Amino acid sequence: MPSTILTPSFTPSPAPEPPHLASLLSTLNLEPNIEGGYFSETDRAPDTVPTPFPASTSSTTDLAPQRPGFNPALRNSSTTIYYLLTPTSPQGGFHRNRGRTVHTLHSGRGRYVLIHANEPGTEKRIETFVVGKDIEKGEKLQWIVEGGKFKASYLLPDEDGGVESKSGLLISETVVP
Repeated sequence: MPSTILTPSFTPSPAPEPPHLASLLSTLNLEPNIEGGYFSETDRAPDTVPTPFPASTSSTTDLAPQRPGFNPALRNSSTTIYYLLTPTSPQGGFHRNRGRTVHTLHSGRGRYVLIHANEPGTEKRIETFVVGKDIEKGEKLQWIVEGGKFKASYLLPDEDGGVESKSGLLISETVVP
């Protein structure tokens, strides 16, 4: 299988966000995410189900404060967030969700990298694709990542061959359960 070198288009910057992105951060109540970029929870289904996931001592959930009422034996049936990458926070580092995650593009372009290392009976592989609105070029408007897959993302210029992203990359993620 031929290898492709993936090169991020942006590097993190201590500069403040441009005014239009600062306004978006404020309007959507986005906060810095431990993995990079910004996020805000927009929905948490009130119904819960017993967690289908075994207890684990190697979890990043211990790195962040627990929300009030958190019970590791239960999961909400779904949660949804906004997630935004910007030119000053252009990369979402590798992480994994335990539950299946449906991603929906709102604006911008980015590249996703998935590591498929937990599929019994299959060869481990890396998958990469561009998310954006040019579906004729194969860009994705919606994509699903099964639980347990490592994923990362980074911002791309607004157009192929371009050098900047004015809108950032804004998506929603819905995790079930």
